Amino acid sequence: MTLTSAYQSKLRTPEDAVRLIEPGDDILVPLSAGEPPALLDALPTHSGLQGNRLFQMLSMRPALEIEPERLRLISMFLGAGDRPGFRAGRVDLLPNHFSDLPDLLRGMTRNRVLMATVSPMDADGCFSIGTNCDYIGTLIADAKLILLEVNEYMPRTRGKNVLHISQVAALVENHVELPLLQEPEITEHDAEIGRLIAGLIEDGDTVQIGFGAIPNAVMNFLQGHKDLGVFTEMLPDKAVDLYEAGVITGRRKKIYPGQMTTTFALGSRKLYNFLHDNQDVLFLPVSWTNDVRVLAQIDNLVSINSTVEVDFLGQCNSETVGGSYYSSTGGQADFARGARLSPNGRGIICLHSTAKNGTISKIVPALHPGSVVTTSKNDVDMIVTEYGVARLKGKAIRERTRALIAIAHPKFREELEVQARKMGYLI
Repeated sequence: MTLTSAYQSKLRTPEDAVRLIEPGDDILVPLSAGEPPALLDALPTHSGLQGNRLFQMLSMRPALEIEPERLRLISMFLGAGDRPGFRAGRVDLLPNHFSDLPDLLRGMTRNRVLMATVSPMDADGCFSIGTNCDYIGTLIADAKLILLEVNEYMPRTRGKNVLHISQVAALVENHVELPLLQEPEITEHDAEIGRLIAGLIEDGDTVQIGFGAIPNAVMNFLQGHKDLGVFTEMLPDKAVDLYEAGVITGRRKKIYPGQMTTTFALGSRKLYNFLHDNQDVLFLPVSWTNDVRVLAQIDNLVSINSTVEVDFLGQCNSETVGGSYYSSTGGQADFARGARLSPNGRGIICLHSTAKNGTISKIVPALHPGSVVTTSKNDVDMIVTEYGVARLKGKAIRERTRALIAIAHPKFREELEVQARKMGYLI
């Protein structure tokens, strides 16, 4: 059988493809842009679902409307799509470190069905998961069933995110634009934080950074840097600009020199076009990109992440707002520990000094009740607000308290000092 005939023999409608899923099977999809929309939309039409589970991460689509006894919805990082479902009790949340997900999922799931959006088949009969490798890449080999959604808008990328037609049970075609992220507006405070963080990055450093107003501001201030490397979990749009400007070269990286390494990408059409057949970008499993043991081998690793609030101990809550769940851990703790172990590594956590139009301080004596600790006091290195840099690594509690109050908004500093004295953190 030729590759073309094999392809044609496996073409199905989305409804017919999902009927291959049996009761009790666990269904897993890549995060964000790798989700297969046509296959997901077809799941509720499958009358044979019973006791199945669907695992998603950072989903950008609304949670499926389906009876939980037929299909239980489990998120591994709440996104804009499934956040309302979590609050309504229709979606559950699985705590995890991003790096642990492949092993965690392998241990807790059974009869794994993988569904993913892929690029069109190449001359060798292979499909690329394109914007993703994440946890899916390591679960391909022992999957019970693989259902693919072929989309010509999905870039063909390099790395360990490739499947062969012989591994696939069914294919559907659905040529629709991938989820796109709009470039966020950068405020004056974002720009100041970006300037401060860029000043902590040296020529030749290897950087982990994601998407958002502050990360974008940081990268705007890196235009004058030289020979930066990228070793990240998410590849954002601004990395394209720095690559094209000759700032990102990866020449000094010891691991995969000259290549940007990532486990997923999410952004604009410009980013997806840049990724297509680009040998300078490598997609690898998150169990490797976020492995602390690997990160510890990278000289001059700079990790940049954001948080919701920081207490006097340096504990960072990056997952809940007002005690209610908003996202999850992701890879923040992975990279905080990795940067701490990296020779000359720097772990940077950033946030605005206030919230709610300046009425609430985000530097707090203690985390809000119900908040979780994402980055621990033992792993935290530097905290940056628009008022400066607090270097916490190697600092005692009273030193940490003083440093954090110094970068709080000025109108809250006096009250923070009062609270610190009541707690015995200042005398």
